[in-house]
Amino acid sequence: MTPAELSRTVLATVRRAVEADELSLTGPVPERVVVRRPPRPGCGDYATNVALQLAPLTGAAPLAIADVISRRLAAAPGIARVDVAAPGFLNITLQGDSHEALVDLVREQGHRYGVDGNKDLPEPAPTGEPRADAYAAALRRLHAATGIEPPARRPHPVRRTPDELLRTLGADATAWALLRPPAEDAPRTDPAEHLAQREGNPLFLVRYAHARSRALLRNAHDLGLEPGAASGRRDPAETELLGLIADFPRTVEAAARHGAPDRVARLLERTADAFLRFHDACPALPRGEEKPSAVHGARLALADAAGTVLANGLTLLGISAPRHL
Repeated sequence: MTPAELSRTVLATVRRAVEADELSLTGPVPERVVVRRPPRPGCGDYATNVALQLAPLTGAAPLAIADVISRRLAAAPGIARVDVAAPGFLNITLQGDSHEALVDLVREQGHRYGVDGNKDLPEPAPTGEPRADAYAAALRRLHAATGIEPPARRPHPVRRTPDELLRTLGADATAWALLRPPAEDAPRTDPAEHLAQREGNPLFLVRYAHARSRALLRNAHDLGLEPGAASGRRDPAETELLGLIADFPRTVEAAARHGAPDRVARLLERTADAFLRFHDACPALPRGEEKPSAVHGARLALADAAGTVLANGLTLLGISAPRHL
């Protein structure tokens, strides 16, 4: 279950509670509710503040509203449990097969996951100002990927010519340097920052994580091990990575809606961090005399899905995603 699907499930639950007179609103049911990754481990897979959002429309306490919604939501398909936390948050834990279905979806859609648009849009006319041109190109790709037309943005300009940037940074690092900061911030274009081959360089981290995911699949193939279905209880590192993979389509939509490609870049950084923690905590390949198992197959499938998200996000930013670094 993706965050968008979960948001729709929460909204449908609210509507059913209103229809059953369990909630009485003085205005219409909101058109959207927000679900997010909880701020700390142990609070479920997602959290929503819908009860706080509804409180001004009911006159009831947020905790009482949350209790009503939680009872109905806990019975929805794909939901394992719902916990209420003060002052009225709902912490939602998904069923294990929801995670498996997400990985299957990402692997099935591949390069279309989160960017399944059908628009054929013209290339924007260059202005000669590097950052304005990078933004225009990125917003075009977001529009094509989502069908959402981004608002026009005038990002803080960079005081270098396109040729200077390409000569000192190359195309990929130039795109990252110009798109990673929010539009209102001045970009930094120091080659020492963007070309360093170390994990302290966010662009290197993202591309390295993608390359590691592809190396795992190659090595597994050489061992005769293929990605497979999830099995047993998940490690917290797996759950964290799954949440970020699920967040990718919503983040792309938000980036398009706000004209903010930096949102995609930040999600890629978090996904790369989470993937490398998962890589270290949950070996996807047998070690020593260990025999291949269903657990290895499930971890390989998750690594494949993570690599797909990293590649798709980089492509949205106009950056290549090499399989070898």
